[in-house]
Amino acid sequence: MQTTATPDRTVQRKDAHSNRRRILAAARRKLREDPDASLDSISQAAGIARRTLYGHFPSRHALIADLTQEAGHELRQAFARARTADADPVEAMTRMVLAAWTAGDHYRMLITLGRRHPGEDGIRTTLAPARAEAVATLRRGQREGVFADHLPAPVLARALEALILALAEENAACPCTDPTGEAAATAFLVAAGVAPQRAALQAQEIIGRDRAAGAG
Repeated sequence: MQTTATPDRTVQRKDAHSNRRRILAAARRKLREDPDASLDSISQAAGIARRTLYGHFPSRHALIADLTQEAGHELRQAFARARTADADPVEAMTRMVLAAWTAGDHYRMLITLGRRHPGEDGIRTTLAPARAEAVATLRRGQREGVFADHLPAPVLARALEALILALAEENAACPCTDPTGEAAATAFLVAAGVAPQRAALQAQEIIGRDRAAGAG
């Protein structure tokens, strides 16, 4: 016999979903600002009672695990959309930077938490594929002479990751600073050893091409 949800249960379910979204949004903000933020401070930022937060997430670890899964999904989707067949190292790297830029808060929170809590297996596992792809692309570019080789690719990748995080944090404070990620991609390429003019043209070309494809 099929039963239907009562109006009260429907309202309760909607409230629960709404509270969960508010908790996750507040947690992204607080943990990005302070990776050691407590559940109490997150509940205050979300504007909900502590017992409501604990009803959704019984521990800080449970909340971070849920955020990591959500952020990882967004990051994987962004990178998958960015990949193109037969892209040279400069184009491939530019697309990776722009993909991270579109992931926005998710990317910044993951990197911030990963740097502060390197022992978090979920965060490390989530970031591992993107970091490995970046290292492989930098290494390929170093072999082809398009990226600087004064540092090993893994070390260069970490330094460039820190650069993008700093630029993303600045853009979060004022989104009009670099809405498309063009300046970030250009800065990244220049720091990787690409000539400034080529770096700027590469970023502009990819953004323009993707914008045209989206309009079509």
